[in-house]
Amino acid sequence: MSNDILLDIQDGIATVTFNRPDQRNAIDYHGWLELRCIAIDLEDDDQVRVVVLTGAGDRSFSAGADIKDFESYRNNSTKAKMYSEAFDGAMDAVEGMSKPTISLIKGFCVGGGCELSTATDIRIAADNSRFGIPVARLSILVGYREARRLVQLVGPGNASYILLSARLIDAHEAFRMGLITKVLPLDEVQEYAYGLAKEMTPLAPLSQMRHKQILQTVLDNPGLRGLTPEEEHLPFSNFDSEDFQEGRAAFIGRRDPQFKGR
Repeated sequence: MSNDILLDIQDGIATVTFNRPDQRNAIDYHGWLELRCIAIDLEDDDQVRVVVLTGAGDRSFSAGADIKDFESYRNNSTKAKMYSEAFDGAMDAVEGMSKPTISLIKGFCVGGGCELSTATDIRIAADNSRFGIPVARLSILVGYREARRLVQLVGPGNASYILLSARLIDAHEAFRMGLITKVLPLDEVQEYAYGLAKEMTPLAPLSQMRHKQILQTVLDNPGLRGLTPEEEHLPFSNFDSEDFQEGRAAFIGRRDPQFKGR
């Protein structure tokens, strides 16, 4: 692992930190590849219950793609497609994690950094944060996956405003749009985000994983037409799990449950 992305795991919480504060925590081509590998490894780690993504320092979550990469990796459409495989691979790996993911955002969260935050489940932002996807200033485009995530969060009108104006918006406007989940003062945001993560770590892993599956199905198929037998059964599947029996026994016995994800 490079020093550009740091990984720390404590008490069931994994923290992924983009560690290039002098470059506003921009992520280069190799960083996207590394982020994908980290997400896959965390998905396979049964000790990890919640994943927090954040940037080093208080000035930036991430400015997204490193513009210095453009000459080597994005100076024509052929190279851009290869770059997109790395970028989309990281985004899809983060979005596809079965564990809750939280973006802890301070300062700039723009471009690919903003897009990455939309791939997480929850976005907690400091009041010094600024958001935007100003790719029109470079005459480049967001991809379909990025656009889908953005529209699902903020709706088509706000997505159009973000992309077509190329403006940066403050944390309160981002909250109003639904781009972020909560806004707090800078000196409170970290404690709040990790407090939330700590509350989530003892919860049932099967409930977390399957709620994410149910939510994705609802997003992909709002009318719930043509559900497969497996999809129809999913909301009832936990009743056949060991964790449900443990949860019920713990509730009756007035003790904390010890969930195993089985």
